[in-house]
Amino acid sequence: MFKNVHIWLNSYIFQKIEMIIKKSKINKPIHIMFCIVDHFEPRVGKVSVEKEIERVDNWIEKYSMTIKNHKDYESNRPKYTFFYPIDEYTSQAVEKIVEFCKKGFGEIEVHLHHDKDTSDSLKKKLEYAKQIFFEHGVLSKDKYTQQIKYGFIHGNWALCNSRRDGKWCGVNNELKVLSETGCYADFTLPSAPSETQTKKINSIYYAKGISNRPKSHNTGVDVESGCEYDGELMIVQGPLALNFKKRKFGIIPSIENGEITLNNPPTKNRVDLWVDQKISVKGRPEWIFLKIHTHGANNNNLKKEFFLNLDKMFSYLEDKYNDGVNYKLHYVTAREMFNIIKAAEAGENGEPGQYKDYKLVSMLKNYQESKNENE
Repeated sequence: MFKNVHIWLNSYIFQKIEMIIKKSKINKPIHIMFCIVDHFEPRVGKVSVEKEIERVDNWIEKYSMTIKNHKDYESNRPKYTFFYPIDEYTSQAVEKIVEFCKKGFGEIEVHLHHDKDTSDSLKKKLEYAKQIFFEHGVLSKDKYTQQIKYGFIHGNWALCNSRRDGKWCGVNNELKVLSETGCYADFTLPSAPSETQTKKINSIYYAKGISNRPKSHNTGVDVESGCEYDGELMIVQGPLALNFKKRKFGIIPSIENGEITLNNPPTKNRVDLWVDQKISVKGRPEWIFLKIHTHGANNNNLKKEFFLNLDKMFSYLEDKYNDGVNYKLHYVTAREMFNIIKAAEAGENGEPGQYKDYKLVSMLKNYQESKNENE
């Protein structure tokens, strides 16, 4: 249960002590930016294309039913970010996801499993991913440079060659390659209990790739309001904590890593624990960025009970964290979360929801705007 906890336990303890010492009053309302990032792998198990399509159809049908009665403070339904593995690419599956996203319920970003790569070979794979997804009309563009941008999740958690055995990556300066190819932020972490977990936790920060140093994102510089830093790549982490209300043998607290599975559903206790980690931009504590993850297309997470648990999670978020006085809930995609983070970094004020397109605009936006005009 405590495998590799030594990597991050000290950081966790220091964070808890700092919260107790500071105990600074946070201005109300507190805004919760809630984002689900899915390592969406419908071909897991090397199934046939037909089986992959069946899984995608199954997921879309059940999730669409799940979200129909849910809305956030801005009356938006829950949003989803599909990190689709380009190494398992099937055009038919992606088109089905694109059609779902065109309804305004989600966006697609880049997921990649790779091994024994060099900087050059990795760059080719990432450029290929950009081209493929661009042809499907997804990803995003920088409003000012028109550069194609993408969010990233590393397969097998091995970002920046962070496994000791070097498997499932091979590229020490992966962060640099990601940045050069247009990655706007990485959403891989947390990865505990894997050895790939970083020392830095519950943070939004900048890290730099170093050619002779694997896992160079182990530390970094916090994103800070009013203080733009020339960082190489933004790392957006989800919650990592010890859950003392869920114990093994009644003694040992479980590791809370923000993953939703059939066997580890998003209970009220877990949701509260996520919020309690207070992941935010330094100097803007009233904007909390809550990123949780799942593997939505595997067989277990396609069962009816999984979606019933999601339904309960959304209901609890809307009941407790969306009263308009103490809390305001905002369902966002990974891109929208990044945009709001950048607005906080730039010192912008007001409602965070107005900054969802602050720097990056989804290429699906053109489709949605033309549809609205036709209607």
